[in-house]
Amino acid sequence: MTEATLEKLKILAAAAKYDVSCSSSGTVRRNDGKGVGNTVGGVGICHSFAADGRCIALLKVMLTNYCMYDCAYCINRRSNDIPRATLSVSEVVDITMEFYRRNYIEGLFLSSGVVRNPDYTMERIARIAKDLRRIHRFNGYIHLKSIPGASRELVNEAGRYADRMSVNIEIPREQSLKYLAPEKDHKSVYEPMGFIRQGVLQCQEDKKKMRHVPRFVPGGQSTQMIVGASPDTDRDILLTSSALYSMPTMRRVYYSGYVSVNQYDSRLPALKQPPLVRENRLYQADWLMRFYQFKAEEIADESNPNLDLEVDPKLGWALRHPEAFPVDINRAPYEMILRVPGIGVKSAALIFSARRYRHLNSSHLSKIGVAMKRAKYFITCGELVAPSIADTSPEYVRRLLTARKSRGENPLQLSFDFS
Repeated sequence: MTEATLEKLKILAAAAKYDVSCSSSGTVRRNDGKGVGNTVGGVGICHSFAADGRCIALLKVMLTNYCMYDCAYCINRRSNDIPRATLSVSEVVDITMEFYRRNYIEGLFLSSGVVRNPDYTMERIARIAKDLRRIHRFNGYIHLKSIPGASRELVNEAGRYADRMSVNIEIPREQSLKYLAPEKDHKSVYEPMGFIRQGVLQCQEDKKKMRHVPRFVPGGQSTQMIVGASPDTDRDILLTSSALYSMPTMRRVYYSGYVSVNQYDSRLPALKQPPLVRENRLYQADWLMRFYQFKAEEIADESNPNLDLEVDPKLGWALRHPEAFPVDINRAPYEMILRVPGIGVKSAALIFSARRYRHLNSSHLSKIGVAMKRAKYFITCGELVAPSIADTSPEYVRRLLTARKSRGENPLQLSFDFS
């Protein structure tokens, strides 16, 4: 690797750090003995951690940080005076192969700014994946960022060689997107999402008729929304996520707390640090929608459009609906057991199974894995006599569960130096 290439790699790897939708799971690509590497397990590839706790296993880099758009929230916006660089197709391919041979990485996450037009950029991204698969026989993980506004043909070309693809929706409401990025619209984002979805579904149909069918984005697709850059509420974000999850190929929606990189732009909020707690609450709410049978409208209703930062969304829902508790562990349906704070999906399944053979009490629940310090206010079982939310009040239970020592000016916000 030359000094010039190394310098470009440093610039473009730093520019790619704001995209958090670099998931690395959902597919298995075994080596047939003729290629290089493999993607195993289908449960994610990670073997080291950065200082902030993130798993590192992918070469996360941009093809270029030049961009024709001037989005207010983006560090790579056209009007910013920052170091710019562009890697050639052959440079990205060579770097990926050399890093893999040295066991630095197990796959590639490739995104890009938009230069000239979306099709020009998408064609280069697709060519990188094609060269890795066809010329170098690379069987490792490849995650490609599809360019909004790119044509169906180029998206389909990239999908034949990628394990996962993603298109970032960025801002949940069209009105807010138009305000912060006047040159973009949601139509240009949803179109490539539709192309990917149609390609995956067509591949699944072809598999029913033919034995050997070329794979198309076997890991599905993901997207990302920026939290805190616009006045959109958590309800707006969760309603958009819920609609995206209704697509059969959408695997994950990622939430990225806005990092104030363009403080001079008056359209953006003056944040001293990213809203990390709000980001975490959105991930918890996302988990409730995906695994706990909650609807977005329940988690953040019209009277409470933003999530409570003091308590997790599940506890917040329980405190707002005291009429639903206490829940009789030995008689309640599975769906209601799932809604008890302190009971997870696995614990709820074990409770539902175990109560067929005996009457459960609090000691049984503790052995199953229920967090009794939290759950005892919302359930009845056996000898349990703890004051329930129905006997006291939601405010009293809230005070008991949120009691904590002061950790400074704002105990809910972690402090990171992003300078």
